Amino acid sequence: MYSNILVPVSLDQERNTPRALEAAKVLLSEGGKLTAVYVDEPIPTFATSYLPNDYEEERRLGLTQGLKDAVAHVPDIKRDVLFGSPGQRIVEYAREQGVDCIVVASHRPGLQDYFLGSTAARVVRHASCAVHVVR
Repeated sequence: MYSNILVPVSLDQERNTPRALEAAKVLLSEGGKLTAVYVDEPIPTFATSYLPNDYEEERRLGLTQGLKDAVAHVPDIKRDVLFGSPGQRIVEYAREQGVDCIVVASHRPGLQDYFLGSTAARVVRHASCAVHVVR
């Protein structure tokens, strides 16, 4: 089993996040650490000038609450909101935190990403630890 598992969480309904969290709990060693992250992609700079001054802080608070709600049923889970390209930030965060397994939910693929979702595919290709994909 694994002692430090990372579960990237999507706040939309396309991915089966509850199933990924259940899989992570099964794979977690007794006394292990479970972390859920949400990665928010940056807003294009041309659009930020049209947003209210407090938009970024309000968005961060909303995302933090959304992540908290998404994993509320999982006791003792660490939560973190990250910013950047999802595939890249998940891999970087896993490396920085000494994660030994990433459990990622993948959406039903379209033609552009037939076998895995684009974020899941990037994580599988670039992670230096074990990756379990849940569909």
